[in-house]
Amino acid sequence: MRGPPSFENLEQERQHRKERLAAGFRIFAALGFSEGVAGHITARDPEFTDTFWVNPFGMHFAHITVSDLIRVDGAGAVVEGTMPVNVAAFAIHHQIHAARPDVVAAAHAHSIYGKAWSAVGRLLDPITQDACAFYEDHVFFDDTRVLVTEASEAARIAECLGGHKAAILRNHGLLAVGQTVDEAVWWFISMERCCQAQFLAESVGIPLQVDPENAKAARAVNGTPHAGWFQCQPLHDRILRQQPELLG
Repeated sequence: MRGPPSFENLEQERQHRKERLAAGFRIFAALGFSEGVAGHITARDPEFTDTFWVNPFGMHFAHITVSDLIRVDGAGAVVEGTMPVNVAAFAIHHQIHAARPDVVAAAHAHSIYGKAWSAVGRLLDPITQDACAFYEDHVFFDDTRVLVTEASEAARIAECLGGHKAAILRNHGLLAVGQTVDEAVWWFISMERCCQAQFLAESVGIPLQVDPENAKAARAVNGTPHAGWFQCQPLHDRILRQQPELLG
């Protein structure tokens, strides 16, 4: 089974991350995760590791190309690109990237089922094989302030996230991270679908749950960074075939 590529130099790695990032936005758009100007995915720069690439504020996910991406430093200044950065994107992602050296990418959007589940006040239960990937590996950020624009607020999110792959932000939505852009994108998509599945299951009764031993066994297979990366590859290949201009 193939895995993430290796690179001869930092420039190649940077280009790859930017291409994956642009593709991630196109995938989110295709899945209906774009809503107004909300949502952001970031990719840490492989050379200037205290900076990250992100979508320009106010551009629809479906229109983003590699050349549209902007690079933002630790002070929130755009150091590459000409368009502005979303204040919330900087606040949240800067704190996560600073707290988690292992995190290359983080993804957040105002998806419908994630938003709805974030108002329930619970973690996801291991009711499906897919949900087991998040078993004991996601958190609920219980804070009533939903508009995150300050470093102190974002730092609390990063602290709550800890070493986990995802968070449910109360009355806000979902957040997922990964060692690759592909992984972060996949965990967000999968978590959104798990929220949808739990709503459907609970609409007709009390769902059966996978027992802890088997939930952990499933997570050890389909909840690893490599599994997250690999499961995103068909989506990436499809969007690139459909929309090759995203590489421009």
